[in-house]
Amino acid sequence: MPPLTASATPRVHAGCGCGLRFAIAASLLALSACATVTPAGPPAPDDVPATWSAADAATGSRPLARWWLVFGDPLLADLVGQALQANTSITGAQAALRQARALRDVSSAALLPALGSSGSARAGTAGGHSTGNSFNVGLDASWELDLFGANRSALDASEAKLRASSASLGDIQVSIAAEVALNYLTLRDAQARRAIAEDNLASQQETLQITRWREQAGLVTALDVEQARTAAEQTAAALPILQTTIEQAGHALAVLTGRPPAALAAVLAAPGALPQAGDDLALSLPAETLRQRPDVRAAEYRVAAALAQVAQADAARAPDFKLGGSLGLTALTLGGLGSGSAVIGALLASVSWPVYDGGAGLAQVRAQQAAFDQAQSSYRATVLTALKDVEDALVALRSDRERLAHLQQAADAASNAALLASYRYNSGLVDFQTVLETQRSRLTTQVATAGAAADVSADHVRLYKALGGGWQPDDGATANPYALTSESDPRTP
Repeated sequence: MPPLTASATPRVHAGCGCGLRFAIAASLLALSACATVTPAGPPAPDDVPATWSAADAATGSRPLARWWLVFGDPLLADLVGQALQANTSITGAQAALRQARALRDVSSAALLPALGSSGSARAGTAGGHSTGNSFNVGLDASWELDLFGANRSALDASEAKLRASSASLGDIQVSIAAEVALNYLTLRDAQARRAIAEDNLASQQETLQITRWREQAGLVTALDVEQARTAAEQTAAALPILQTTIEQAGHALAVLTGRPPAALAAVLAAPGALPQAGDDLALSLPAETLRQRPDVRAAEYRVAAALAQVAQADAARAPDFKLGGSLGLTALTLGGLGSGSAVIGALLASVSWPVYDGGAGLAQVRAQQAAFDQAQSSYRATVLTALKDVEDALVALRSDRERLAHLQQAADAASNAALLASYRYNSGLVDFQTVLETQRSRLTTQVATAGAAADVSADHVRLYKALGGGWQPDDGATANPYALTSESDPRTP
């Protein structure tokens, strides 16, 4: 059934205006009887712990902003900066943010009057003779009275979606910065392992040569030579695997910075020290961390957007009031439009309200309510995941620090044992099995120590990311390393 429409113009007598006012009042009364209840906002996480369970793993006063600088590696800082400018996921999120901003402006425009212009020219004939010309110009204006807040709710939803899009951009930027750091650590770790393997290989090859000389002198058997050669070949076999890891990490870093996979091969070829972070991280409280996490803020804004869409769907069931008018000039000649032309004006007020829609309006409200419930559940899940991320990172950091301390002691002892065994073997005081075992132990503990050091650095990166990565809402008052500004995107108004 088409919507019921009532209209009035200045030429309608006064009694018709009274009837229109009565119809409007009746409509408002009927709507108030069937209005739905607007749901509450996103629930505050009332079970957020007051402190972290492993808060002793990281303490200090260093802020999170630009956390990658604490590693003291200029190349790492440069790669992160390049990724934040050129990564394809970030540029795509920036485009989504511009789209959300434009859609917000569209919703904002719906609250304002609309003004249009028109013009026409007509030449008529009848029986081969001219019947005259007619020229018209005019202005048309219309304004939808948002008495029930449908357009305002649409604007609120668009604004919340814009903020969610901005926070989502921040979340992607935080993730990309952490991904660059983790791949860089993987590369430096593989380079360190390769250096350890090469150093041990050189020692094993030296031992192999000494064993061959001793065999020629009849001091050892061929069995010792073959065992020495086996150890050397096993160590050499690890080098191609490590080289593959190095090159693949370099490919990942190049793609993260918006380049072809092999673009950074020359830059990353030279080995570098494994970046180490200090222990002076400022560990925020759980509730503060949730405000610093862009994914949590984005989920919160999505709840606000869903809430506004519920209100919008509810208001769409109310009457729609519009005011319109036109003002124009008409004349028989084009020059007559300026003088001697007739002025034509009209004013229109209208109201429309679906009398029967088969329950579509209520169904739309229920659909938006369900979407709101989904947004609330997603928000809750995001909060719990954020808390878990921090707890996991703190536990891993504490455990890996302890493991690294023990492995460093073991590596020192294994190196001393291998050196002593080599001296004694050359002097004929110990057999080759002792040398072989001490060399294997040294290689194993050195590789494990390098891996543990890389794990500690990676734990710092994951902790920085879990704490929000230094992201802050772009309010124009803070120097946010992730904020989308006019300098980073000239198309942003």
